[in-house]
Amino acid sequence: MDVRPDHLVKSARERFDAGDAYAAIHLLTELVRTGQAYADAHNLLALSYAMVGNHEVALQEFDAALVLNPRYVDAHLNRAVVLSEMGRDAEAEASLRQAQALGAVDHTGFPANVASQLANLHAELAEAYVEAGGRAQAIAQLEAAAALRPEFVDLRYRLARLYLEEGMLEKAHGELEAIVARRPSFLDARVSLGMVRYLMKDAAGARTAWEECLRVAPSDARLAAYLSLLGRVGG
Repeated sequence: MDVRPDHLVKSARERFDAGDAYAAIHLLTELVRTGQAYADAHNLLALSYAMVGNHEVALQEFDAALVLNPRYVDAHLNRAVVLSEMGRDAEAEASLRQAQALGAVDHTGFPANVASQLANLHAELAEAYVEAGGRAQAIAQLEAAAALRPEFVDLRYRLARLYLEEGMLEKAHGELEAIVARRPSFLDARVSLGMVRYLMKDAAGARTAWEECLRVAPSDARLAAYLSLLGRVGG
């Protein structure tokens, strides 16, 4: 997929806000299929399913969001609303209590929902810096976002890619290792990890990363090309 996940989620949110839940479902389902969906994407997909009356699938998507980010206050609240609409009042009250508990100050010094909002604002500012040519400032903003919410792997992947583009290979490698450990299904992160290893002259590590990707996505032309390259250069 050529479109960045955050851009795709933004498009889906625009469709959702316009009342076109089915278009949002189409966009977000495609993102989920790639393994790049993060908690915000699953939460929005859940809301879209709830809008069209498919409450059971909505609950599954809220649960997926909470697996990725157990401290996601909005997902707990939205889940409580859907459960209440289904007449499952005891479960709704439990979800509401979890959301209330998470509203307390966490390790960041801010309430959990505020820390998440700040992380996303740092990421938005980072993109503005990139568009203005301020890549060093963009990296600083994404580092701040990752410090607030290390579980937001989409932000960390964007940071890793900027590290890679700026030749900061050790930092890129560390971020990508952490992302893959947290989200094994994130194919693009695994592909990028192989690329960083290759640039660090770790041909064996690159081969391992790309062969793992190939088992998951055997039709991905990038992987065949990269492995062919390794074969030609003796990696």
